Amino acid sequence: MKNIFVVDDSPTARASIKYTLEQEGYSIELAVDGVDALDKIKTHSNKIDVFLFDVNMPNMDGITLIKNVREISKYQFTPIIFLTTESQSSKKLEGKNAGASGWIVKPFRPEQLIEVIKRFVGV
Repeated sequence: MKNIFVVDDSPTARASIKYTLEQEGYSIELAVDGVDALDKIKTHSNKIDVFLFDVNMPNMDGITLIKNVREISKYQFTPIIFLTTESQSSKKLEGKNAGASGWIVKPFRPEQLIEVIKRFVGV
């Protein structure tokens, strides 16, 4: 089973993403912001196959979180997808430069999310 780590400060977004991906057979780990995520990622024992990060979050934003995750050797090349309301090309470029692998703009369609995840990790 593939493990997906989701970080979003919106309880509604977390629940929607978790439901959508669990229906496809993925195992989901959740965090409420970048600080919470980094703590959990550093102590996570299972392999994480893909990360889904919101950009705008309290305590630590998604771009800072990416930079921190990329410094953890076992996650240097793990796909990180931004799931955010941000759609400006400058933010996308900033995310890409930090190490983002992909970008999904909210609100997303469940099929769109599943398609992107499958592109990175398969079923």
